[in-house]
Amino acid sequence: MRKLILGLAAAAIIAVPVFAGKYNKVISVGQKAPDLSGIPAVIGEKDATINLKDIKEEVVVVTFIANHCPAVVATEDRIIDLAKHFKGKSVKFVGVCVNDIDSDRLPAIKAHVKEKGYNFVYGYDETQKSGKAYGATNTPQFYVLDKDRVIRYTGAMDDSTFDESKVTKTYLKDAVEALLKGESVEIAETKAVGCGIQYTK
Repeated sequence: MRKLILGLAAAAIIAVPVFAGKYNKVISVGQKAPDLSGIPAVIGEKDATINLKDIKEEVVVVTFIANHCPAVVATEDRIIDLAKHFKGKSVKFVGVCVNDIDSDRLPAIKAHVKEKGYNFVYGYDETQKSGKAYGATNTPQFYVLDKDRVIRYTGAMDDSTFDESKVTKTYLKDAVEALLKGESVEIAETKAVGCGIQYTK
């Protein structure tokens, strides 16, 4: 079911407010990406660990996602397709969840990865430090890092989170392709649209 009509989705939508860094109050495009280290994860049916410093690919796509979120459900097939599109190229997709609810913790992630056939590593950061460091406020929320691990794009995947048939601008794909070509990213920041991340105080 690629075209989803989600009756309650509107209640889950939160637009990122405009702060320094344009749409992110913590970090901005052009800054060095915060480290990701020691995050328990799964790739396929195998246990893994997310360590940004160990990733060899030139481009890294960091995605903050959550199993329960309607916006993630609406876009996860597109994320899988995009990871498949860049297979064989120097691009690494990394999913991270920081929500402190049972349906988003690692056991549920493992089951979801198997059910959906995720083709990228997906981990759970119970400390929530990674989400805070990246200024992540929504799921899904995307960050594209270049070979020097500088943030070159952040925000939404495209311009129609809940209805793929209405997508006219593919921000994430365009950013990755630009970096692979050694070009600058034309649209470097957009507002992330999705479910608000609940941080533990």
